[in-house]
Amino acid sequence: MSIAEMPLAEAETPVLVRLQGGDPSLLIVDDDTPLSTRLARAMEQRGFQVTVAKTVAEGLAAIENAPPAYGVFDLRLEDGNGLDVVSRLRDRRADARIVMLTGYGNIATAVAAVKAGAVDYLPKPADADQVAAALIHHEDPLPPPPENPMSADRVRWEHIQRVFNQCDRNVSETARRLGMHRRTLQRILNKRAPRE
Repeated sequence: MSIAEMPLAEAETPVLVRLQGGDPSLLIVDDDTPLSTRLARAMEQRGFQVTVAKTVAEGLAAIENAPPAYGVFDLRLEDGNGLDVVSRLRDRRADARIVMLTGYGNIATAVAAVKAGAVDYLPKPADADQVAAALIHHEDPLPPPPENPMSADRVRWEHIQRVFNQCDRNVSETARRLGMHRRTLQRILNKRAPRE
């Protein structure tokens, strides 16, 4: 069930157990108004004090005003990239716990989000319990194995996307590093991602 579909009654008891120094402040930066509104309500019911921003600029301003202990940021926003908000919050508050949300998930962007300072990366739609668990979970054990792991075709596609991004989206350089013909690579890049 997605956040947008989740009835508010489902959040009957707060799941927030451990706060960053007792600070429940949470900044949500997402330009999807129905989703951010629903997530904000669900997170408030779980004990967070929520501020919502819809753009990178609004998110950066909120961080300058009062850096929150927690952040949930969309990767792609109307005026830029959510990774910029992650970096700014990490600079202003090193102990902040940040989760990235995106509808355009791939391994390369997940790696970039973690390198920028996010503690987790969740594909949309994610429910509020998943988001809260990712924010408050302080240990780093291996996650349980997925019920539906990626297919071999999807893993191959993800690897190609990661190398392509590492080569600054240069098709010729990516093809050289992967040992494949440039036209073959272009055909792969022009296709949609294989189903999971």
